[in-house]
Amino acid sequence: MPRGVRQVMAALACAFACALHMPLPAQAQQSVEEFYRGRNLNLVVGYGPGGGYDVYARLVARHIGRFIPGRPNVVVQNMPGAGSLVATNFLFNTAPKDGSTIGAFARDMALMGVLGGNANTRFDPQKFTWLGTVASGADDAYLMIARKDAAVQSIDDAKRPGGPTLLLGGTGEGAGGNDWATMLRDTIPLRLKVIAGYPDSAAMFLAIERKEIDGRSLDYSSLKSSRPDWLKTNSPVRVVLQFGRRTRHPDFPDVPTALELAPDDRVRALIDMAELSNTLSRPFAAPPGIPEDRATALQAAFLAMCGDASFRADAEKLRVDVSPLDGKSVRDVIDKLATAPKDVRDQMRQIRYESEKKGG
Repeated sequence: MPRGVRQVMAALACAFACALHMPLPAQAQQSVEEFYRGRNLNLVVGYGPGGGYDVYARLVARHIGRFIPGRPNVVVQNMPGAGSLVATNFLFNTAPKDGSTIGAFARDMALMGVLGGNANTRFDPQKFTWLGTVASGADDAYLMIARKDAAVQSIDDAKRPGGPTLLLGGTGEGAGGNDWATMLRDTIPLRLKVIAGYPDSAAMFLAIERKEIDGRSLDYSSLKSSRPDWLKTNSPVRVVLQFGRRTRHPDFPDVPTALELAPDDRVRALIDMAELSNTLSRPFAAPPGIPEDRATALQAAFLAMCGDASFRADAEKLRVDVSPLDGKSVRDVIDKLATAPKDVRDQMRQIRYESEKKGG
């Protein structure tokens, strides 16, 4: 081979070898608008159709796409199970981490993740990409309702030693109604028994009507939206307790709050922690680790949606509370839960998990 040809080939080989070790040119970053244009944004909700969380999820689904660059079509996917724990684990571990999936789950999931102590909890609430909460409970109340023909006619009946027991319906572990009832049963104490395992809110309403259970716990806004007739004078139920509030709701001036029933500072500290968790009334999140620009776009879209006149008009028709917190504020609440005094967290963990294993 002529010397000149060998020199050219050697130079080409050297250049090729150098090219292998050079960094590849950065690929053009796909913009947020390009990513979402023509795409479905999946909204996973941890309960079945018809309940309060589903109502909020579908409300958000109808509006949030208008505020996301590219205006994706938002599709609701119901994923009920274990008080929304199934959906929460899915969103954290399995859902795509590209911004194409967001989720709505129970307010108590954050506290459940902070406390630990449950082998089925496979998520870290401090690592979610929090969009915010549509409702923080500022103008709402969490109510315990009971049938008017139940043996328990007031919370004083449930406090009386040897008195009747109030049978309350609940979904799965981690659900707010279950945990409030368990805590109040063991700290006030109250004669309560939770019949857990109902798949969703609609099933619990039906169980009350069939007299399988005496009552349940739920948001005032959910009651107004799902069973407005139950707020009239001929209602089959009465409100026996309210919580999630420092003072009595103006619509229920004669119904005591959980704090009013607290016998000592220890119980008040536990109720305070639970009520802080309650401010995350209708939380929405995306999986951890999604691209930063998409996370920012989703968070901005969520906040813009909550302030939109047509969104609020739609919410008013549904009779649901809109008192939003942004993603940072939600994360601040979770950080406060995570840094609560250790003895309070330990007592809350014991109440929520150890007493549930014993039943009652």
